[in-house]
Amino acid sequence: MKKQGKKIVVLGSLNVDTIQHLDKLPKQGETIHIQDLTSAPGGKGANQAVAAARQGAQVSFIGAVGDDANGRFMTQTLVDNGIDVSHIVTKNVPTGAAYIMLEADGNNTILVYGGANMQVSSEDVLAASELIARADLIIAQFETPIDATMTAFEIAKQHHVMTILNPAPAQKIGPELLALSDFVTPNETEAAALIGRSVEFNQASLNQAAAAFEKLGVKNTLITLGEHGSFYKLADQSGMIPSFKVKAIDTTAAGDTYIGSFAANLNGDFSNLVQALTWASRSSSLAVQKAGALPSIPNFEEVQAAMQ
Repeated sequence: MKKQGKKIVVLGSLNVDTIQHLDKLPKQGETIHIQDLTSAPGGKGANQAVAAARQGAQVSFIGAVGDDANGRFMTQTLVDNGIDVSHIVTKNVPTGAAYIMLEADGNNTILVYGGANMQVSSEDVLAASELIARADLIIAQFETPIDATMTAFEIAKQHHVMTILNPAPAQKIGPELLALSDFVTPNETEAAALIGRSVEFNQASLNQAAAAFEKLGVKNTLITLGEHGSFYKLADQSGMIPSFKVKAIDTTAAGDTYIGSFAANLNGDFSNLVQALTWASRSSSLAVQKAGALPSIPNFEEVQAAMQ
């Protein structure tokens, strides 16, 4: 895989993560001890932007923070990763936050406070119209308002810019945004929420899910399946990409690493689709072997070494 300097815009969330290290989740009404308490920069938008930047992409960010220490911390974190922050605006509410309950087996449960992320407006996006128009692709998730994403994807389509929608956290949306998305990248839970039926870890169920997305106007589907790998459907080709078997320490940001890495390495004509997906899978496998969301994301050279 060649290192690519693609121009990528990420419209998304900026959260400071507080990670509670637990043996196991408490039952309702139960009090348990937290083994350790750590914090790290995160948010799906920030994670995906950093993942793309560490793969050599030229990344710009559209988002919002509060006028607080967390906002300054998140903005500086992106700057430290070479990301253009000129379209991060300051809102009169606190910066977003996430509270992550991390179990000893590496699985996590996450509570998210949207804060300034949920104040990102269509006007904020319109102010970045030229940035979007010059990009190779734009990525968005569901941790900022849908209206802002619609505006961004409409601008992108006017200028023939590729769009990647990561529909997370899971929620039901209308077909208008899906129809503007070149790639939709849910996990199995998010896919089920969008199409209204369960998604199983087998080819028949995944093909049915892809067909359901196609009826909703989705051009290409990529469903991430955790340790089961991922499934892709692109025009008349489909298949499975296996995961790399590793001992997971923390699965936070695994999916974000996958998407950012995939976006940074995919050719504009999709000619290296399987190679880009395999590279993304390897990137994700490296991320889960370290603690924290954004700090765990590997760079291009680390993935290249692991692939060899």
